[in-house]
Amino acid sequence: MLPPGLAASAGTPAEVAWMRGVLPTAQTVAHLQVGACACDLVRPRDPNPRDDERHLRERYFRMGLDRDTIIAELERHRRRRSPPPPEGWPFALAAFVAEHARNAGPTVYELRFGRAADAANPPDLTRAAALPLDRVRSAPNQWLEEGRPITVAR
Repeated sequence: MLPPGLAASAGTPAEVAWMRGVLPTAQTVAHLQVGACACDLVRPRDPNPRDDERHLRERYFRMGLDRDTIIAELERHRRRRSPPPPEGWPFALAAFVAEHARNAGPTVYELRFGRAADAANPPDLTRAAALPLDRVRSAPNQWLEEGRPITVAR
């Protein structure tokens, strides 16, 4: 069901409980990634890796992460990843979301920056929204907003 190059890992029981605040029938939380991080699902990588990493370092610094954690997060970002599909990762993700909506029903998606800082922070449920599947398909680069849980249904 996942497009080649996209990987999923299980979320924690606490994350399942948090997501039930948005979708009471939630049973599973999965973290979607390309390689070791989800950066490619959000924005294209800068052709200059130094500029790409400068952007990440600034964000991690604003989050208050210590130097060792920032270095570990950058190392994770650098790990080998699959080449993007011809249509790009946002389109591949939108196709996955459409297939998942058909097979599994309503699903909550949330884009969060920085795995290290998110482990203990619940999502901001006041920003939750519902989105019809046709909006995901028509705007694959725009439907997923950072820090906003989005429920997608057919």
